[in-house]
Amino acid sequence: MVLLFALSLAAGAAIDRTPAQARDVVARYYAALDRGAYRTAYALWDRGGQASGQRYADFVRGFARTARTRVVAGMPQGPEGAAGSSYITVPVRVYATLKNGADQRFVGTYTLRRVNDVPGATASQRSWHLASAKLHQIG
Repeated sequence: MVLLFALSLAAGAAIDRTPAQARDVVARYYAALDRGAYRTAYALWDRGGQASGQRYADFVRGFARTARTRVVAGMPQGPEGAAGSSYITVPVRVYATLKNGADQRFVGTYTLRRVNDVPGATASQRSWHLASAKLHQIG
């Protein structure tokens, strides 16, 4: 079952732990992209944006032609644990409109990571962050 989430930007709990909160991170990511809040979107990637695989300037350039986005997030799969972290996968459909009016559609998944409640882990580390994305363009 696929759910369309309202892209709420209200601050939730201090620590995102639940599958629904992981899905909300994906929604917040696309809401930030849609507003042009690239610093906010980049910060939702693990390790301060490094998990995106891009430097911040390249990340911003990657969205230079995008006018707006919308995401439909499915039910999270997991979580699974490994070496002090939990991982969860969120299936998505992404709809983007370019500044020239062309529409693009993507389908795939985001994997999110959070550090388990281990001594010394910060609240930020214990919250969900984007760890990887597997998206491909359709139609």
